[in-house]
Amino acid sequence: MVLEAQSKLQRIVELHDELAGVNDLDILLEHVLTRARQFMRADAGSIYIRDGETLKFSYTQNDTLRRRLAPGKKLIYTTFSIPINHTSIAGYVASTGMALNIPDAYALSPDLPYHFNRGYDDLSDYRTHSMLTVPLRTSQGAIVGVLQLINALDDYGQAMPFSDEDEQTIGLFATSAAVALERAQMTRALILRMMSMAELRDPRETGAHVNRVGAFSVEIYETWAQAQGLTQAEIDRQRDLLRIAAMLHDVGKVAISDVILKKPGRFTPEEFEAMKGHTHLGYRLFVNPCSPFDTAAATVALTHHECWDGGGYPGHVNPATGEPLPDHLGEGGKPLGLRGEEIPLFGRIVSIADVYDALRSRRVYKDAMDEGEVLDIIASERGKKFDPALVDAFFACHEVLYSIGARYAGT
Repeated sequence: MVLEAQSKLQRIVELHDELAGVNDLDILLEHVLTRARQFMRADAGSIYIRDGETLKFSYTQNDTLRRRLAPGKKLIYTTFSIPINHTSIAGYVASTGMALNIPDAYALSPDLPYHFNRGYDDLSDYRTHSMLTVPLRTSQGAIVGVLQLINALDDYGQAMPFSDEDEQTIGLFATSAAVALERAQMTRALILRMMSMAELRDPRETGAHVNRVGAFSVEIYETWAQAQGLTQAEIDRQRDLLRIAAMLHDVGKVAISDVILKKPGRFTPEEFEAMKGHTHLGYRLFVNPCSPFDTAAATVALTHHECWDGGGYPGHVNPATGEPLPDHLGEGGKPLGLRGEEIPLFGRIVSIADVYDALRSRRVYKDAMDEGEVLDIIASERGKKFDPALVDAFFACHEVLYSIGARYAGT
């Protein structure tokens, strides 16, 4: 028993180091829940993130429901918020800072202040038995969220209660998760502040837009990577890089004139040429990379407007200056566009994600397109604007992409 306890403590230390290596908030939430469930042998679970005096239902997993899906498909879920008070289980834990270890959610006494909502179970034909709900509390004592694990499983895959030892162990894990969560929230806030500069300059660049493009990009990449046979470890590493880089794809617009950015009508040829400069100007923000994130962000900023058939921009230029390379000039002395796999993978992915979101979003100068019309346009650009294999990945995960659009609703 002592050796088993020491082994669990060692695993918690290792998990602390592992979580410290994840930078993006959404990917961290997935990682935290996956590891917590594996650690506690839980069939399902959810994470709620604190937002003022409410909890936002931010991420969920359920192995039983996932096994009912076709191979490679993901659960589709919506987000919602609940008040931090004593009426719900998660709200009670966030309000009091006390963990709740419930052997059977359906057998809760009506005298308790909190209750279990069976609506989701009824809707999905699932049976929640045991629940272990713990606060995500930082080392300074701030509660930043709630981790909820559902249905501990025995050696035969049957639901059983969580033990008192489980409660103590997951409490240690939750502290590490809270520290990582707080750091990832700071990273996300810094990125959104950076993008708010672009939003002030260009009303098309909003926090909702960059969050959707980042999330779309990760799903397209993961679907493509699984089809290519990449290892899960490599997929996870690249997803973390891509998510942040994709959010920064248009950061170079901070250096473009307001006369151009805020023009409500079509650009003149000269204005469009100036607008193209946001690619290499964005690259220049990361010209002295200090980390893989800088490199990925520079790559995406520079290449997300390149086209598979060579018709995009900025093409073969000196990325630091935007000047054409003399040995890659086309008609009129303009730089030839990058073509095919000359375009870095991340740039090819963000290209699809950005266009998809732009077409389906309302702007001051256009209405949102019908989803079917958007899909027709994406399909028509297969092998032209977009990498054919990535278009296939896009359609393979479209249901998830559509749900992400609802999750990050906004202009």
